[in-house]
Amino acid sequence: MSTMKFCRECNNILYPKEDKEQKILLYACRNCDHQEVSENNCVYRNEVNHAAGERTQVLQDVAADPTLPRTKDVRCAQCNHGEAVFFQATARGEEGMTLFFVCCNPNCGHRWRD
Repeated sequence: MSTMKFCRECNNILYPKEDKEQKILLYACRNCDHQEVSENNCVYRNEVNHAAGERTQVLQDVAADPTLPRTKDVRCAQCNHGEAVFFQATARGEEGMTLFFVCCNPNCGHRWRD
């Protein structure tokens, strides 16, 4: 992964720049004329790491989403609340769509699928 690079002459940030004639990546200073050839062609890398709790929180927040449909035809198996939000999504490792329910009780947030 590339890190921030600084000019050896004036200590300002070096920015990526393409040398179109030689077809190489350079790092150039915008303050002075210093340039250096990059050792790596990677300019930026964005790595996203999710914690297990972050994925769970997304499903709990859907109960407060006013754009999702709600039903009073199901009961939560955990708290016996009579309202749930539902949506369709693909289940991990399965083909096709699955109907998911999330309990609307703010103290529960239990989720299940049909």
